Amino acid sequence: MSSLPTLVCVHAHPDDEAFFGAGAVAHYAALGHRVVLVTCTNGQLGLDQSGRAGDDPLHDAATTLSVRAGELQCAASLLGYSRVVTLGYDDSGMTGWPENGNPGAFMNVDVDAVARTLATIFDEESAVVVVTYDEHGFYGHPDHVMANVVTRRALDSSSSVARLYYSVVPRGVITAFVEGAKSLGLSLPEWVLDAATNVPDDLVASTLDVRKYARLKQEAMAVHASQVDNGDIVRMNEELFTLLFGTEYYQRAWSRQDTNGDLVDLFGGL
Repeated sequence: MSSLPTLVCVHAHPDDEAFFGAGAVAHYAALGHRVVLVTCTNGQLGLDQSGRAGDDPLHDAATTLSVRAGELQCAASLLGYSRVVTLGYDDSGMTGWPENGNPGAFMNVDVDAVARTLATIFDEESAVVVVTYDEHGFYGHPDHVMANVVTRRALDSSSSVARLYYSVVPRGVITAFVEGAKSLGLSLPEWVLDAATNVPDDLVASTLDVRKYARLKQEAMAVHASQVDNGDIVRMNEELFTLLFGTEYYQRAWSRQDTNGDLVDLFGGL
């Protein structure tokens, strides 16, 4: 095990690890840090092999689950994750879907129970920095929101974690990205458009230049080929892709002690 401090990322679905914070993962893995992924759901409500969404009566959840599990392992390996933990809860679906009522859906979990599991993983891995989504779940998906809730709760009983960051895109950047994409006639997933009123620029604590890993990030996104609604991002020209994904922004959400030195390094000052 590396003597360098460990980073743990808590994500909601298979493919989130490729879209949120993937550059930081590749960067710290290349430096020799141990980087661990926790994926909370099995993603069975994603697009199936016929492109049907999870709320379609003909949707093939079983095949979707299997395909996405394979995609997750491949993308995680590509990015440099040392370990992948899948908690295995059901995908809750988008807000208002009938699937929200599934007792096994992640949005309906026992928060304390999941938090204890996460805290055990954090301490087992001697995690120093944890990354997840903000309270809005980046774009409001119930599973992203729950990932925030259980991760925050896990900090109450973890002894190793020193900092929690949220992977964010500040308002100025996302606005420029959306305008640029529209000018090129690209269609964007709803989650990108819904994030257009996201985090004020002044809440960003850490900024990472990950242009070196932009191509790798795009390759990791492409691994999740079953989710064809992200196709325009996967095929995006290099200039526009780098505008959004070549720099990563992090909001410092919690720190065990006074923090300084993390302007360009999530482990800075530790």
